[in-house]
Amino acid sequence: MMMSKHILKTAVWLGILGGTAIGLVSCNSGNLYNGKKYQSPSTGWMVNDPAWGGFQNNESYEQPVPARFQFIPGGYYTMGMNQEDLKFEHNNPPRPMTVSSFYMDEVETSNADYKEYLYWLHRVYGESHPEMVRAAMPDPLVWNSIGGFRDPMTGDYFENPGYNNYPVVGVSWIQARDYCVWRTDRYNEYILWDNKYWDLRIEERDGGGEAGDNIAEGTVYEFNTDSYLAKGNEFIGINAITDMSPGKVNELRAITKQDGILMEKLRLPTEAEWEYAALALAGNTENERLSERRVYPWNGKPLQVRASDKDYRGMMLGNFTRGKGDYMGTAGGSLGLNDGAEYTAPVYSYYPNDFGLFNMAGNVAEWCLDVYRPMTFDDADDLNAYRGNVYVSAKDSMGEYQLDEFGRIIYHPYTDNQLAGRDNFTTSDNRNFGDGDNNSLIAKSGSDSTTSLMYGASTLISDNSRVVKGGSWKDRAYYMSPATRRYLEEDRSAAWIGFRCVMSRIGPTKGGATDIKRIGSLPPNNGKAK
Repeated sequence: MMMSKHILKTAVWLGILGGTAIGLVSCNSGNLYNGKKYQSPSTGWMVNDPAWGGFQNNESYEQPVPARFQFIPGGYYTMGMNQEDLKFEHNNPPRPMTVSSFYMDEVETSNADYKEYLYWLHRVYGESHPEMVRAAMPDPLVWNSIGGFRDPMTGDYFENPGYNNYPVVGVSWIQARDYCVWRTDRYNEYILWDNKYWDLRIEERDGGGEAGDNIAEGTVYEFNTDSYLAKGNEFIGINAITDMSPGKVNELRAITKQDGILMEKLRLPTEAEWEYAALALAGNTENERLSERRVYPWNGKPLQVRASDKDYRGMMLGNFTRGKGDYMGTAGGSLGLNDGAEYTAPVYSYYPNDFGLFNMAGNVAEWCLDVYRPMTFDDADDLNAYRGNVYVSAKDSMGEYQLDEFGRIIYHPYTDNQLAGRDNFTTSDNRNFGDGDNNSLIAKSGSDSTTSLMYGASTLISDNSRVVKGGSWKDRAYYMSPATRRYLEEDRSAAWIGFRCVMSRIGPTKGGATDIKRIGSLPPNNGKAK
């Protein structure tokens, strides 16, 4: 059947020149399975051999990882408050926690990174759907203050190239989440091209779905990983992978998840992941014994915020407010003896923690994936704790994939009838578990009526409140402790909140830093401590 003609405008070749480093694990060029036949230990049949049925399996999988990401080996730690609860919030009691291995961007998302994102959106959607570009724009008004002069920051912070390598702010949780999705898609699009599975070096090409699908003729859309995996054979490129199944030998098929070529999704970190990565206890652990419990992402006296090493003694370890009115120290002071930044500092400033992560204390606080509740950890698991699960299906009630006008998968919440009889979860939206659902109803004494906590109905906290972790340029040292918790509505932003991306580790929890091969280069200022 002839494919309907759609326009695919790709900006990857111009976008690569922006701030996001394109550095990935190199995959196998050409056909992934050519010359890699082996005998199945399960059946004795040959694998990756069309003469033996054509079952294909990638035994040499190496997880693709962006060049700027650091491997965070999973482990056990004590999560929660490790100093006096100055605000008496009682929202973070110490508790045992285990976090799985994952990868985290070593720096906060910068203005240059985010400008590349906006450039792409404008190039793909600027004419047909300018509202998509407007929805992604950072809010420059977050810098304004009734009692302070902030005009240079409002007008220059995002636009002026002098701030390119500073953390992007004024970005809501929703905007940060969408950026992670976009960055995943651009990396995977690059992987397909780099391995000669898809020719993307043209601006307009035939593609899209079969005639009669729900993408309108002439729609402009961008490559989307989920859509490609769901409807890959309808997006097949010039050089896809060779099919070995019966009746299709030597035909081409699209890449699937089982091929192990595409990168895992980038996302925001969970609160447990962020706190674990910030503490970086691997740096003061020997034979599973901690030399000391950290208050901040470094060792030292309980409230020490300066380096104690002989060569760097007295230098600030983060960007924060030392006291009322003291945002950067006195002029002309010795290099490093004050943080030198009245607002934010470049993302590669100060010294990384023992996981190689920069600015996990100070500079900007960061969005986390979780929905905020004061008592989250009364309900959350002690393995990869998280509140915010909303389970959805990529298929509709007829078992079909549907795409929206931009070529993206339309997801459908599971109905309670579909989940009836399950033991692990019984409803699609679990953000409010224990806080307003049937499990939290409380019978009033002496009556048959019930009441509920119902977050959002009578409190400032709702199912759209998201966790914010870490201190910022405007905070006192108290907030530089990874244990502190704050929150903000997911559609709001601030001049002191930024974000960084993470990616789950697939396969063995160990070896994530040694069994990968990266290509590409890092920004020229990588590792340059301030």
